[in-house]
Formats: sequence, C-alpha cells, structure tokens
Amino acid sequence: MKWEPAAAMVAVLLVGVLLVMRPWDSRLYDTRPGATLTELQAVGGRGVVETVVDPGTGDATFRVMMRDGYVSPVMGPAEFREVFGEKAYRGALSMRASRVFKLLNITSWASVAWVVMGLAGQLAFSGRMLLQWFLSEKRGQSVVPEVFWWLSLAGGAMLFAYFVWRRDLVAVLGQTSGLVIYARNLRLIGKHKRRAARAGQAAESVG
Repeated sequence: MKWEPAAAMVAVLLVGVLLVMRPWDSRLYDTRPGATLTELQAVGGRGVVETVVDPGTGDATFRVMMRDGYVSPVMGPAEFREVFGEKAYRGALSMRASRVFKLLNITSWASVAWVVMGLAGQLAFSGRMLLQWFLSEKRGQSVVPEVFWWLSLAGGAMLFAYFVWRRDLVAVLGQTSGLVIYARNLRLIGKHKRRAARAGQAAESVG
C-alpha cells in the first residue's frame, strides 16, 4: 500500500479540525439562555445581535457581540435602536419569529445555502446506495459502478463543508477518511482504464 493516501487522510483531518476549531475566529459567543442570534454588520466590523425575550412580559433585551471580542452591555429596545438603528432592531426581532430559522437552526437567510448543500450531500450519499443496489439486483450480483464513487466524492465533499460550517467535529472526522478513499478509487479506476486502452491499442497494432 502506498503512503500517499494515508498522508492525505491525515492532511484532510488536520484541515477539518482547524476549520472547525477556528482559533483565529472569536465567534464562539457565550450567549444567554433562550437567546437568538442575528448577524450584524456595523461601522466597526461584523458580529451578531443577541436577542432575549422575557416570556412573562414579552420585553426584548439585546447585546452586541463583535468578532474582535467586544461584547456590549445588555440594552433595551430604545437604546439598541438609538445606537444601531431601526433596521438592525427589526432584523433582530424578525429572526426570533422565523419558524424556518428555528427548524433549520440558523440565524439568517444566507445560511439556507449551507443547509441546501448539506441536504444535497446527503441526497448524493443516499442516491449512490440506491443506484448500487438497483444495478446489483439487475445483474444478479454485487457490483460497484464508477458513478458510485463520483457520488460518494461529491456527497462527501458537500457534507464535509457543511459540517465544517456547523462546527461539528465528530461529523467532520466521519467524512475525513472517506474523501481520500473515494478519490483514490477513482484514480485507480482511471489507471485501469488507461492500461486497458494501451493494451487494446497494442493488440490492434500487432493484429
């Protein structure tokens, strides 16, 4: 066995862990119980608005947490609107009311693209197994077509990116070895095809 696939697995693993942990990124916020987060772009940089609504009174309070580590004091609606404006205020409250965001566990419409990527990756994974099963039943023996590995690679890459975005280290680790194995199988298939083609050309030239 060659050492390159094992080295590639280790490299992908390290990249995945680094992207999940993101030591350069301070967006791992310490939020209050029941808080929802809204992305915020202000003059001083980017961050999130933390919104907490008192279930008894319905009153909302806000905190702003920037990527550089700055965390504002808890503010009421009037103070928050005065500092950050009406648009940011309405945006923070609309996120709280969105059932779609709650269902998908996201905080903005931009995040929907990541969820779609994750679903597409999962569909590719499911589709590869259904296709392999269908072809095996049709031929009466277990077969693994080349498209199985292409679907595996595409689905694995999409899920890897999705889990990195979710910062799910366990799921990232689960995709690490698969990506290298899928790519390696495709490379071996390509080598076999090229050898077969050369052998066919040699046979024709002899004949």
